[in-house]
Amino acid sequence: MQNELLTTEQRNPISYRIDAKDTLEILGIINAEDKQVPFAVEKALPQIGNIVEDVVESFISGGRLFYIGAGTSGRLGVLDASECPPTFGVSPEQVQGIIAGGLPALTRSIENAEDDEAAGIEALQRVGFSSRDVLVGITASGGAPFVVEAIRYAKQLGAKVGAISCNQKTPVFELIDSGRRVYIPVGPEIVTGSTRMKAGTAQKLALNMITTTAMIRTGKVYNNLMVNLMPVNAKLVKRAQRLISEVSGCSEKEAEKLFAGSGQETKTAILMALLNIQADSARNLLQKNGGSINKVIDTTHLGLSTQEGSCQNQN
Repeated sequence: MQNELLTTEQRNPISYRIDAKDTLEILGIINAEDKQVPFAVEKALPQIGNIVEDVVESFISGGRLFYIGAGTSGRLGVLDASECPPTFGVSPEQVQGIIAGGLPALTRSIENAEDDEAAGIEALQRVGFSSRDVLVGITASGGAPFVVEAIRYAKQLGAKVGAISCNQKTPVFELIDSGRRVYIPVGPEIVTGSTRMKAGTAQKLALNMITTTAMIRTGKVYNNLMVNLMPVNAKLVKRAQRLISEVSGCSEKEAEKLFAGSGQETKTAILMALLNIQADSARNLLQKNGGSINKVIDTTHLGLSTQEGSCQNQN
């Protein structure tokens, strides 16, 4: 793939002679270009949405989401995956990031790692990647062999596959259907070829959307609150109790009792308070409704008049 065909490798006329500018002028140029990134991401919302649907289906059936990339793209995938457990209370295995060069590549550049075709396949084999899982390749250029061959392998297994790239005509896009080609046209970078800038920002926005939307769709959020957090320390225990109190209108002491009675399950405790039911009943309702508190409320006669701030469990 020739560099002249890659938009991300072209020179940006807006930043010509940027080295002759003062600090504020340089910052203004960078900021003006960065403002275009969300609009570029917007153009790919249908394709991002298709990937989200794949991820939701995979999660429901016990599958996992894997990101795979090299360099900045790989680091962004690992970052997004690592933030899912503390934010949404899921297992670290549910969303995983794979980077060319492995752990050392997280803190230092290993430029030739992206050219190792076999390593991409081996990385998927080590984690037991299967047809139930979803793979999203992240590559600004769209041609990293590490990513391309991993995608080819995942397709052979029958898995759902998507890709994110800032170039339209790329090897990764040739391997997958058009509905899952997340093309984000951010244009040439301020510093030619430095895809850690606009391309990296665009990729991070897309990854945020994929995991956050999939977690919302699978019941990890109530209204706009992180109710599926895991109370692994004193700070998070207090946060969970505050959530119960805020949502239900119960006092702090009542929220503390509900939290203990739920087995430290925040969503269970919230339903116990809102619907005046016991923990087992709350768990059963959540299981039947995909873990969604709102779906429980919407489909339960007891919840027709329920809203935030109306605690019914005063025991």
